[in-house]
Amino acid sequence: MEQPNVPSGGVGLGTSARGGATAEAVPLELLRDVSLPVIVEVGRTRTTVHEVLKLAVGAVVPLDRAVGEPVDVFVSDQLMARGEVVVVSGKLGVRITALTEPARDGAEA
Repeated sequence: MEQPNVPSGGVGLGTSARGGATAEAVPLELLRDVSLPVIVEVGRTRTTVHEVLKLAVGAVVPLDRAVGEPVDVFVSDQLMARGEVVVVSGKLGVRITALTEPARDGAEA
């Protein structure tokens, strides 16, 4: 099978002299314009379809977190940080207060 033409310093795995895979350094400049989904989770709840169908403007959905508890910041469905909700120039934002350890072997942080 023919290997793709990957320029020196490219992203991905190379091969060693023994034929095994080796990790190559990834220049961060190559990744600067990669778009990733970022989700800030304020809280969660479980409800029935019946309750969802009753939602209307002004409805309140109770969540599993108390006021002042940190929110979770996910990047590509991976928990990356925790933070607090802030207002910046009239818009909501998140101040990162803690970074989480990366998950290993598919385990959640």
